Amino acid sequence: MTQTSITSKAGTNFAVAELGLFSQLDQFTFEAPGKSLKAKGKVFLKEILSLTGAEISLNNLPANTSIPFYHKHQLNEEIYIFVRGTGEFQVDDCVFPVKEGTVVRVDPEGERCLRNTSDMEELCWVVIQSQAGSQTADTIEDGFAVEKRVSWVGKQQI
Repeated sequence: MTQTSITSKAGTNFAVAELGLFSQLDQFTFEAPGKSLKAKGKVFLKEILSLTGAEISLNNLPANTSIPFYHKHQLNEEIYIFVRGTGEFQVDDCVFPVKEGTVVRVDPEGERCLRNTSDMEELCWVVIQSQAGSQTADTIEDGFAVEKRVSWVGKQQI
């Protein structure tokens, strides 16, 4: 991965990264190890945040461009969350529009690709990958309250 600036911090139970605005994601270039694939405007967060249960990427695609290949996964489903722009998404033989607020889930076997249909605006999205079928408990079942008063006064800023 090539980047111009990432500010990060980590503590015992957290990690924080400041990557800048989605419109500035073109400062990042993902290079696939052992392949001649380069993707400008893409940054993966697994190593940056020391993720252990998912992979997350932030993505920016310029106006009137397309991802130049279809892809599938062996184990991971993907959730695409669109935060800016307009485009088209294809899974297998089905093409549908996407825009800010669209969320798409794709099974590992689904052949996927997308393109930016705007003449002027970039298409920006977040992708979350996790192993299909690995979520065994609802969030509310996994989480629990901690008996502690919430107070921000005098707390150290990170």
